Amino acid sequence: MSEKRDHGGGLDAAVARYGGTRMDWLDLSTGINPVPYPVGEISADAWTALPDQGAMDRLLATARKFWNVPDGAQIVAANGASAIIAAMPQVFRGHTVTIPSPTYNEHGAAFAANGWVVQPNGAADVRVLVHPNNPDGRRWSMTDLTGPTVIDESFCDIASDASLVAAATQPEQIVLKSFGKFWGLAGARLGFAICNDAMAKRLVDLLGPWAVSGPALEVGARAFSDVAWAEATRARLAVDAARLDALVGWKLVGGTNLFRTYAVPDAAAMQDKLAQGHVWSRIFPYSATWIRLGLPHPDRWDQLRAALA
Repeated sequence: MSEKRDHGGGLDAAVARYGGTRMDWLDLSTGINPVPYPVGEISADAWTALPDQGAMDRLLATARKFWNVPDGAQIVAANGASAIIAAMPQVFRGHTVTIPSPTYNEHGAAFAANGWVVQPNGAADVRVLVHPNNPDGRRWSMTDLTGPTVIDESFCDIASDASLVAAATQPEQIVLKSFGKFWGLAGARLGFAICNDAMAKRLVDLLGPWAVSGPALEVGARAFSDVAWAEATRARLAVDAARLDALVGWKLVGGTNLFRTYAVPDAAAMQDKLAQGHVWSRIFPYSATWIRLGLPHPDRWDQLRAALA
């Protein structure tokens, strides 16, 4: 597996190459909900005081209820799922990790940086399964979970009934969650690990104190309590994903209701064509034909339509 950390984003580089300003561009290179949760007012204390345990307890209680976390599993919050991914090689014991590819490349990069042997298949000390997978949307099941496993559910909030969170009570199985994608608040940098007591303790020791900012604690607790917003958002995303499929008319490789991966004759050429209309997309170093698009904001579908014309 390549250790190259290619990601969506990079809009500044696109602006420098193709012109315009950031406001002119429609960034579809990420899988972030384009209609974010309405943050509302944030208390002054959240900004000025060190985050206290009470705020953390409120966040974790609302997250536990929202994800239906089973008794016997603990929740650890951190400064984004990426902080937890970086810690996984130190939480687990071993020297080989199997990560089916293609998938989100930060997992392989984190293990490789810690001296682990990263392989796409075969027996290993640990496995990493991204569920649903990025970029092809592949889903896993409870029967796939054998032995020490990282289950990355960063995109699973679009289909809560598919969650494998029940596995978090098992020895050496840990479920990761991202707040930024479904809730559209990637800048809040909030991520979670759900696991047994022993793994939670190891992770907390690695993350250190004040692993989540005061504003993120407050906004996260508010968002997880708003079940009506989550249900309405899931319905809207499903409609918009189908609309995107119909608009582009390309062969669907897979994806989720936050991003769609398509096959086109020449992905780089298509990315260039869209960029001429100030629409940024995602292509992959391992495929000359795959291109991924996030969902446009409801007010900007016409810009994508014009770029495709």
